[in-house]
Order: sequence, then C-alpha cells, then structure tokens
Amino acid sequence: MLGWVTDKVDRMYKELVESAVKRLVEKTESVSVVIRQEQDKELLEISVDPQDRGRVIGKEGQTIRAIRMMVSALIPRGKEIQIIIVE
Repeated sequence: MLGWVTDKVDRMYKELVESAVKRLVEKTESVSVVIRQEQDKELLEISVDPQDRGRVIGKEGQTIRAIRMMVSALIPRGKEIQIIIVE
C-alpha cells in the first residue's frame, strides 16, 4: 500500500550516504551504495576504492560513526538500517 513511500525514503538514505561518502574520497567514481533487505532490517552497503576506505572509516571509526548517526536520526522509529563498508 505505501510501498512507494518506502522506496522514496530508501532512495533518500542512499543518496544522502552516497553524497557524504563522495565528499570524503578521492576516487568518487568508485563509490557505490546499495540497499538490501535482510530479514527484519535493511543493509546499506558502501563500497569504495580500497585506498579510500580509511577516509570513510576515519580515525577510530569516527567518520563512519557520524554517517551512521546521521542516518539513524532520520529514520522512523522501529526501522533498523545497518550501514556497512564492503570490499
């Protein structure tokens, strides 16, 4: 019934994360963000060039933690999105 709303919101998260990550890396063309449904949660998978992984993770994980906090502040209650960096 409200599937189009969910799709629009998912696209918004994806575009937000993709935009943030592209501002951090040197090789923007290698940035890919994919949303997958896994059981009761969604996975937002970030893929970047191996040389840019450290930039996305940040010192002691501060950068990826900030991205996760940004997304969690926007999602509705009860929805769970896990953000991971894939190789």
